[in-house]
Amino acid sequence: MNSRSAVVETTSGPYRGVVEGPVTVWRGMRFAAPPIGENRWRRAQPAPVHTEIVEADRPGSVCPQQVIPVVGLGPDAVMDEDCLFLNVWSPSGSDGPALPVMVWLHGGAYVYGSGSQPLYDGTVLARTAGIVVVTVNYRIGAFGFADMRTVVDDAESNPALSDVLAALRWVQDNIAGFGGDPAQVTVAGESAGGGMVTTLLAMPAATGLFARAISQSSPASTIFTAERMAVVADLLHRGIPAGLRDASAEHLVEAGMSAFADVPQASPGILAYTPTVDGDLLPRHPMDVFAAGESLPVPLLIGSNRDEATVFKYMKSPLMPIDLDVLRRMFLRLADERPDLPIPDEHVIESLYPRRKSAAGVGMARDLAFRMPALWVAEPHSRIAPVYLYRFDWAPPMFRVMRLGATHAAELGLTWGNISIGKRDITYRLGGRGTAETLSARMVARWGAFVRGAAPDHVTGTTLNGATLNGATLNGSGMNGTTLNGSGANGSGPNSTGPNSAGVSWPAYTPERRATMVIGAADRVVDDLDGALRQTWGEVALGFR
Repeated sequence: MNSRSAVVETTSGPYRGVVEGPVTVWRGMRFAAPPIGENRWRRAQPAPVHTEIVEADRPGSVCPQQVIPVVGLGPDAVMDEDCLFLNVWSPSGSDGPALPVMVWLHGGAYVYGSGSQPLYDGTVLARTAGIVVVTVNYRIGAFGFADMRTVVDDAESNPALSDVLAALRWVQDNIAGFGGDPAQVTVAGESAGGGMVTTLLAMPAATGLFARAISQSSPASTIFTAERMAVVADLLHRGIPAGLRDASAEHLVEAGMSAFADVPQASPGILAYTPTVDGDLLPRHPMDVFAAGESLPVPLLIGSNRDEATVFKYMKSPLMPIDLDVLRRMFLRLADERPDLPIPDEHVIESLYPRRKSAAGVGMARDLAFRMPALWVAEPHSRIAPVYLYRFDWAPPMFRVMRLGATHAAELGLTWGNISIGKRDITYRLGGRGTAETLSARMVARWGAFVRGAAPDHVTGTTLNGATLNGATLNGSGMNGTTLNGSGANGSGPNSTGPNSAGVSWPAYTPERRATMVIGAADRVVDDLDGALRQTWGEVALGFR
């Protein structure tokens, strides 16, 4: 990319971006053909080629979905089934060496969200970390995660996974024109997006498409077989008997959300929408691939939040069973379906949690859905590639008053440097903004260092205005030759908790040490933080298939 022009030629044609101060942004670039008509429930097809310059000045449409307050799509979001678009942020004037790239897969329980949410504005991250940021729309809900092969002729499995693969291939083919290095791509995501990341690590088709991975709050073990997912296709077929191929997007959203609510209520522990183990694009269950030491051998940053499940209780979400009696029944069914699983004794498991049933249920749901899957991935993957494990512990006063704590997705604004979104954001009304800004600077530095190929270490002096990293200015073409060597700062040791703890070095997770970075107002490293959980729940991934 020439700094004097925001026009970039891609494999599908030229796009003109917009210079927005320290970054240049291209919004709404098509990376695959419209998934409509005969392409509904088909895997992503190549994008049509255009010869005229397309103005990439606004986001593309987002996949049709139910609108909910906690997932802010932005005031100008347009829903359309023609939704396969991506956005790129690149530091302006980057005529120097090619920059590392982060490709972001949004979360949203596989049914909500988009890559153009204001939360995922890449300005701060691109400017401060000195990287190219890419955010991706993929098909969600019934459009992307329903395996319709049993009820629709010519349907294909895993449309959403194919969308992500198409976006990653687009990045490989085109990102150099935006100042990025295709050999230094990190794929990253949170929640459903984190689940997509851990799934990609188990997919042969993803080989060579990325060099690193970040998975935040991944439901890594919650993935089902084609036989299980056929139940959802049947529900959709019954909900729209007139014809699924010709059904409107609105009808599919309505029928799809009915299945989204009904399936986990009827069968706790089972979701209507996840990637499908199809024997093809996803040949084997990811947890089997990890356990065998056969995941793609790339460095991985992975972790979860201390209070993941509280928001699901607060929202009365059907997704996660948090009632202790329901969880007990779920384990009985799991033991019946999978008698080969070494399921721990329920009394031993419950001894880990508070005596109060509601608190015990929330804790158990958190660990089964997020905390233990992170360990079940980290332990075997650390034997073939570097792994950095974290637990995010910080919560602003408002979240503590609401009894949410460090709940699911609470870290997102901090990792993006977008700590407050919109005038209605209540997060810091009771204080904590100053701590959030400091913590966010630290997390942006850690995540950015990892994307740049180093250990995810904070460097003293990092700010969120793009000013300094140990005195080295980020000028859009790297760090003026300054190398991040992962040595930490101020000589702080791995267990520092005092005022210099911002510089705590993050050691890799190994089966011998099991180091975990606990991220809070002051960071600290704890060895075998989840030892009691690991020993009680066991090292074999639990879950329905």
